[in-house]
Amino acid sequence: MGYTRIKSTAQILGVNCLLLLLPFAAHAQSSSVQTIQLPSKLVNTTLSYNVILPPDYHTSRATRYPVLYLLHGFGGHYGDWVTRTNVADYAAQYRLIVVTPEGNNGWYTDSVSTTTDKYESYILKELIPDVEKRFRTIESRYGRGIAGLSMGGYGALKFGLKSPATFAFAGSISGAVAVPSWTEDDYQNLKSIRDSAFSAFGPLGSEARKANDIFEITRNLSNARIASLPYLYLDCGTEDIFISDNNRLAVLLREKKVPHEFRELPGDHSWPYWNQQVQEVLKVAAVKLRAGKK
Repeated sequence: MGYTRIKSTAQILGVNCLLLLLPFAAHAQSSSVQTIQLPSKLVNTTLSYNVILPPDYHTSRATRYPVLYLLHGFGGHYGDWVTRTNVADYAAQYRLIVVTPEGNNGWYTDSVSTTTDKYESYILKELIPDVEKRFRTIESRYGRGIAGLSMGGYGALKFGLKSPATFAFAGSISGAVAVPSWTEDDYQNLKSIRDSAFSAFGPLGSEARKANDIFEITRNLSNARIASLPYLYLDCGTEDIFISDNNRLAVLLREKKVPHEFRELPGDHSWPYWNQQVQEVLKVAAVKLRAGKK
């Protein structure tokens, strides 16, 4: 077991610049994107998700594919990955299905204060079974990965740590990995994040916060539990507001000898960075899920 830490000199566009979606290198075939409406009993509403199917999905009638669940960030929605990055083009290189679910601002957690905000249970108990019923997927942990950006990066790593029997890969881009353990000072000038965090996790120091704190979960991992974990990937820009939290998590993962890869790269908390790094997540996930290239 071990880890990899990579520093890159790649240049990333400046702060808050608009993402200009340039045409990706042409493929002989392209991925197809479908939008599914899923009535959720747990969240008590209909939630949408996008499915990006590989180019050969409709011609390879018997082939089953691994699935990467790709989570959006705070303030975002299920459609962001498709509309704000070239993920559908990037995914066309791999024999892999990509699913982008709706998580609203629920921190991919079963809320302690809002009974219908059960976004952790929704992903595990409703979304994944629905995807596996509708599409030809590999229905085992070796055919499932999960990743995300910011809030979604936190959620993906938490799913990997709490539900290792479900996923073989968990990845985070610019993950908001420490929000459950933040103090009041950390929430300064971040009222909307504070409100959502208190709704999801309860008051500071609560048991719900500890149960959903990636650092607390990692510190308490037994050797047997570590051996069962999915492969963890995380990266963060050096100008990102969450870089220190990601560095702390990488240090803890090394101390616990959790197999993982941490990349610290030039960049900030913005779509140009996420558009670049989702390519790396797809590449690593394809290897860990044995998806391979077309």
